This record gives sequence, C-alpha cells and structure tokens, in this order.
Amino acid sequence: MSSTARAALLRDPNFAWLMSGGVISALGDQFTLIALPWLVLKLTGDPLALGLVITLMGIPRALLILFGGALVDRYSPKRVLMLTKHANALLLGLLAALVLAGRATLPLVTLLALGLSLASAFSIPAGTSMLPHAVAPQHLQAANGMMMAIRQVTMLLGPLLAGLLFVLAGDGKAGVEDARGLGLAFGIDCFSFVLSAWTLSRVRPLPLAAGEETPSAAGGGTAPAEPLLRAVGAGVAAVWRDLLLRTAFLYWGLCACVVGSVMQVALPLLASNRLHGASALALLAGAHGAGTLAGMAVSGAAGKRRIGKLGTTLLLLDGATGLLLPLLGMAATLWQGAAVLLAIGMLGGFATVAVFTWLQQRAPRAMLGRVMGIFMFVIMGLTPLGAAVAGWLATRVTLDALFAGAGLFLAGAALLAWLLTPMRSLSDASASGTPAAGMPAAGMPADGTPAP
Repeated sequence: MSSTARAALLRDPNFAWLMSGGVISALGDQFTLIALPWLVLKLTGDPLALGLVITLMGIPRALLILFGGALVDRYSPKRVLMLTKHANALLLGLLAALVLAGRATLPLVTLLALGLSLASAFSIPAGTSMLPHAVAPQHLQAANGMMMAIRQVTMLLGPLLAGLLFVLAGDGKAGVEDARGLGLAFGIDCFSFVLSAWTLSRVRPLPLAAGEETPSAAGGGTAPAEPLLRAVGAGVAAVWRDLLLRTAFLYWGLCACVVGSVMQVALPLLASNRLHGASALALLAGAHGAGTLAGMAVSGAAGKRRIGKLGTTLLLLDGATGLLLPLLGMAATLWQGAAVLLAIGMLGGFATVAVFTWLQQRAPRAMLGRVMGIFMFVIMGLTPLGAAVAGWLATRVTLDALFAGAGLFLAGAALLAWLLTPMRSLSDASASGTPAAGMPAAGMPADGTPAP
C-alpha cells in the first residue's frame, strides 16, 4: 500500500470511526474471551462442564448466524451491529455485577453467556459486512489489512492486560469471592461496547452504486423484503452451487468443529493444570495474537505470492499447524506453549486478509451479509458444537493425547482435501475484484444462469 493510498484511507472519516471503534471493541473482547471460560472452570472444576457450557453457547450462534446474515442484508450492517452492541453491553454489565458481588453461579453465568452468544449470531455477519458499505471499493483490501492488523494488535495487548488485571485483582483461584479481576474484566468489555457503539453512530454508509438493489421499504437495507427463510435459502443455494466455495466451506467447517472445539477446552486446561492460572492463559492468547499479527504482516509484504494457488497454500499451512499441535500438548513451561502458539498464529494469520478480501469481492453487496454469515457459521458457529465431546475426552485421555489427536486430524484432513477435492485449485480474486478463471461470478451458478 503506497503512502498516498494509506493517507487517503486514513483521511476517510468513515474508516477512522470504524477503526477507532474496532480497536476499542476488540480490546474489550479479549478480556471476556479469557475471563469467561476461566470463570466456568473455577465454578465447576470440571472439563466436561466447561465443554458443555461452550457447546450450549455455540448452539444459538450456529442456528441463528445464517439468519443474522439475511437480516444484515435487509436492515443494513450498521443497524444490526448497533443493536448487538447495546445488547452485549447490558449482558456484560449484569455479568460483571454478579461476579463482583460474589453471586455468580453456573446457571446464571450460562444464561448470560447464552445471551452473548445469541447477540454474536447477528454481530458477526454485521461486522464482517460493514467495511464494503463504508469504504470505497478501491480501498477495500487496504482497509481489510489495516483493520485485521489492528485487531491482531488487540489480540496481543488485550490478553496481556487481562493477565495483569488477574494478577493484581484476583482470578478466582480461592473461589468466586476471589474473582474481582474477572468481574472487572467483564466491566471493561461492557464499557468497550458502549464506547464503540458511539463511534459506530458516526459512520455514514456509502450510497448504493448504479445497478445495485434499492433499499427495502421495510428495513432500509440493501435487499428486497423477501421472507427471511427464503433469503437465507437463496444465500445457501448461491454458495452451494459454487463448487470451490462449497468445497472450501465444508473443509473449513469440519476442521473448525473438530480442532477448534478441542482448542477451546484444552487451552484453559493446559493453563490450569500445568502452567500458572488465568494469567498463563492470557499470555498464551497473547502469543497467538502476536503470531497472527506477524503472519498478516508477512502476507501483506508477500502480496499474492503463493505456493501454487491460494488453495494449495492454505492446505500446506493447515498441515504445518497440525504438526505443531502435538508440541503444544507436550509444553511443560509457559514459554514453550507460547512459542508453539506464536508459530501457529503466524501460519493462521498469513492467509486471513486474502481469504476475507476474496469473499468480500466475490459476493454482491446485496448478498454479502448472507455469504459472510455462512462463512462465519462454518468458522465460528460450528466450533463450540464439538466442545462437549472434547470436554468428555479430556476426562478420559491426557492433554498430550488431546492435542496430538487434533493435530493429526488437521494434518490428515489437509492431505485428503489436497488429494481428493478441488480445494487446491482455489485461486485469488483478480486485481479487478472478479473471480479467478474457472470460477463462477458471485451470485451465479457454474452454468452462468442468474441466481435467485
């Protein structure tokens, strides 16, 4: 990105407000991402209970994230995102008050966690669809890169700050009455949602380009006011008819459901059983965030240089990650675990900007919320669904075996996808934003006939 282009983007008031709000919200999120699973683990002391809570949180998100994408297309990303920020602030404020008052119980925490998960089913597609509605098309890739890089900085700084807070104010080791640091963490995240809602209110969505669908009379969004189920079905059908997109989504969903669920349970257990408590979990998350940031920086410097095509590069990165996961299970010290997660983060961060930009350029604005909703469904919505099984396995096998099994699965899945599926032929979008050769246009099936 040239200095002139960067300066033009930074002068854009929409991007400035989005970036500042994104920093505030993402930083606050890191406190809850560490504090919530740790609170459940301290309330129960049971890996199976932790897995069940994660699964219960994932069910409404998995079921509703597709409808969230359809509502984003109907009512606009900004309106949906604003409502979810207010809802999250209320729920986190209640959670902070319960913990600080020493009244937190597993049923109450689970109920509030379900509410946060429900809100995320709408905030995820809204947030990932916001940039194309607020930033000029020629600045989209640069804006994605800067926003994702900033988010990764928060994923480095947030856990470190959370770990410091837990050390100073308590993380519940001696019981809920010693969990003041966890309560403050939820309070900080609550304040971040209030502040980021104000910055979002300053964003002015761009007018529709010539030829794009006019806002619906019902919602003021970019999609016609068709029945919600039909809108969701149209998005799923458009993705399903694209062979490469369908293959990639199925592969990513399978890996997220198996490997992601294991990581959500195994990392808190690693910090609790072998390392030094909640502060160790925060440092592990910070190491992963630092690696992801470094991977994004390398990806930005490399541009579209790939080992073969984009699909082959992604599969090689997954295979390498699978080989690293058993090392994480063998980590006996904090620095060993942090080093492995740093490397895993670098591999994961390398492809993130390219994948998001490809999806955003491929989908028309009228269907962007649904396409991103489906993508986030397979990446995030499915992850908690296997957490109950992962929690049960954690009571039956060692941590070493749990991490090793996840790593072998990921490496094996990447190899099979390369050998047996068209995943390896996935290509970057062209410079003009049109799909690479051999891929149907966004919203178009492979035979070229218009999508519904």
